[in-house]
Amino acid sequence: MTTRTAMAVVMALAVAGCGAGDDRASGADDRASGADGRVTGAVTVFAAASLTESFRRIGKEFEAANPGSTVTLNVAGSSALANQINQGAPADVFASAAPANMATVTEAGNADGTPTVFARNQLVIAVPRGNPTGVAGLADLSRPGVKVALCANQVPCGAAARTALDAAGVALTPVTLERDVKGALAKVKLGEVDAAVVYRTDVRAASADVTGVEFPESTRAVNDYPIVALKDAPNPAGARAFVAYVRSAPAQAVLAEAGFQAP
Repeated sequence: MTTRTAMAVVMALAVAGCGAGDDRASGADDRASGADGRVTGAVTVFAAASLTESFRRIGKEFEAANPGSTVTLNVAGSSALANQINQGAPADVFASAAPANMATVTEAGNADGTPTVFARNQLVIAVPRGNPTGVAGLADLSRPGVKVALCANQVPCGAAARTALDAAGVALTPVTLERDVKGALAKVKLGEVDAAVVYRTDVRAASADVTGVEFPESTRAVNDYPIVALKDAPNPAGARAFVAYVRSAPAQAVLAEAGFQAP
């Protein structure tokens, strides 16, 4: 073999070796994200209770757009979810009903990037169908004999309700403080209270059982909903893709239909 031939063989092997390494890296990326850029695998989303119905639908649409992916929702009060994340619960995405609870996660260093507000929500008074107690505003909730459910103060719907009540100058002692908005709404549906201060979207989702009473002070307590991928996400690609999908036109249409306001 001549010297020139030997050098050609060495160069050919080197190029082949580089090509094999690139293929392996590409294969690893394909397994994580899919050959066409779509993500696969489980995506665990911790979402505020008020997002339950909308995120179920958005999750199904995300799965349809990303064959091989599975969205699992853990819905609860935002404060409880933030605590779970900071205590090491495995999750890919956090969607909070208020920036304050999101800050609990970001300040602990558990967010991957900067949270983005993707929706807003406003309070209404939920009463049984037909409004038998004749509730017309926040002041009516302080009438003698009117039983009211609120969310706990550390929960976004509870903090917002307190802001609205203070704006209206209404002093109110609820008969129960619930750990999330669904719990407060359930008290109305079960006939255990006469009214609850909840989100407009929750009343719309339960319109067969309850009626929403609007009140002007709700404009003083509109909640921003931020979302973020989490630093220790088991499926980082899936986390980023889900956050992006929530901000996309199809997901925003779902949220608008549910009664959420655009950010």
